[in-house]
Amino acid sequence: MSFLKRSAFAVLSAGCLSSASGGLTEQQTLDSNALDSLQASCDAISSLVSHASAVYYPSSPEYPKAIYHWSATNSINASCVIEPGTPQDVAIALQTLAFFKTPFAVKGGGHSCNPGFSSTKGVHIYMTRLNQVTVNKAEGTVDVGAGSIWSDVYAALEPHGIMLVGGRVPGPGVGGFILGGGLSWKSSQFGLAIDTLVSFELVLPDGTIRQVTSADDDLWFALKGGFNNFGIVTRFTLLSHPQTDIWAGLLLISADHYDAFRAAVVKYETDVKDTKAAIAPTFIVPSGSTTPMLAAVLFYDGPSPPSGIFDAFLAIPTVQGGVQAQSFLSFVKSLGSSVAAPPGHRNYYTGIPVLSYPSALIDVIYNETTFWAEHFAALDPTFSVTNAMEPFDSGLFSHGGPSAYPPDRSRALYPTNFAWAWTNASLDDAIHTALLESTKTVVAAAIALGQDLSNAATYANYALFGVPVENIYGDHLPRLQEIKKKYDPFGVMNLTGGFKF
Repeated sequence: MSFLKRSAFAVLSAGCLSSASGGLTEQQTLDSNALDSLQASCDAISSLVSHASAVYYPSSPEYPKAIYHWSATNSINASCVIEPGTPQDVAIALQTLAFFKTPFAVKGGGHSCNPGFSSTKGVHIYMTRLNQVTVNKAEGTVDVGAGSIWSDVYAALEPHGIMLVGGRVPGPGVGGFILGGGLSWKSSQFGLAIDTLVSFELVLPDGTIRQVTSADDDLWFALKGGFNNFGIVTRFTLLSHPQTDIWAGLLLISADHYDAFRAAVVKYETDVKDTKAAIAPTFIVPSGSTTPMLAAVLFYDGPSPPSGIFDAFLAIPTVQGGVQAQSFLSFVKSLGSSVAAPPGHRNYYTGIPVLSYPSALIDVIYNETTFWAEHFAALDPTFSVTNAMEPFDSGLFSHGGPSAYPPDRSRALYPTNFAWAWTNASLDDAIHTALLESTKTVVAAAIALGQDLSNAATYANYALFGVPVENIYGDHLPRLQEIKKKYDPFGVMNLTGGFKF
């Protein structure tokens, strides 16, 4: 055991670390002692990690890419960046951070827009080197490094004719996506990404590297939806399934056809029981406009859907787009330009759980789209809205066993996603408040229409910062808090951002 490891272990054993319940945020101020500690942490990590890893400082040419996030709301300049190349170097970094009580962040794809969730003024751990994808044909599984990006994973799998339950667009990373649950185009068939897990490779807060399987009842439960509260996951092993070409694409439709569009959504949800089918009907107000557009992503997990499933959508005249047989990778990559925020934009998104999308609720979602687009466009002409409905099969949560999220698997919740973008930073608080207000409006409307949303959990990956953790984990929270105390008694993982138990 190295001197640093012995020292860090001694500090942990002595209980010197803070056990505060909250993570650190962009607003945190760092005094001179803290700055000295940051420099000491960076220098110590740099001297201790192997040649498989690298440490960058702000003057390094690699630094800007390492701290980059797709949303400016989660972009913070770190004191240094470590790109660990092995789980052992992740352990060294975590022990060092624990010893110096240094704030840190863990970034995979950098797709979270919640401030400070994967960014920091402290030490930024960029997982990009842990991006290996290994196909285990005999076992029917795939090992995926936690620093991988989903589109790269799909590219690696395509020659093998197999697929995983993974991200729906090109940008998100594997780590945060899975640790938050993981909704996929294939979730009606196979459930959440966490429902296909075989094992995790986890670096615990004390630096121990552990393989977590279903035999580990507490960590197995907690890691599935529990984010970064229990250590740093470096690899996932997931069940794979055969993959043919799929039939899919994006349709853009004028708001003049709203009635037909709404009717198509209701018909699909009412009539379609084929779990290979999926849709994402969306209301969009582009940047620089207050005129809404209607969008529908149509997906079928096969080269041709049975007749009738999507006919109501296909009968509506389109402004742009089309649906065709193509590879899964080609389809996902085609969605990149339609969902990525323009450079320099700020972003927040929130999840609104509902049980169904009747016509009256669709009207409320549409009205929220146009109202807030007009309101904020008057304050910032770059403001844009993308409000998506996400109807899945009623058996969405029936595919897996107990997990941190969802706290209730007896019913499906559709995680309506409101995603807004802008450039004027002075509007951050107002937009945050407006998203919360809009959420309450939609929930109240759903309840008025007879939906029982008591204890309806917010999808963890869509949860807006500031949402109480009880809203995500419900009755599972006390158990998660006990598991957290067991594996992180000194609050090492509270030195990083995210939803904390």
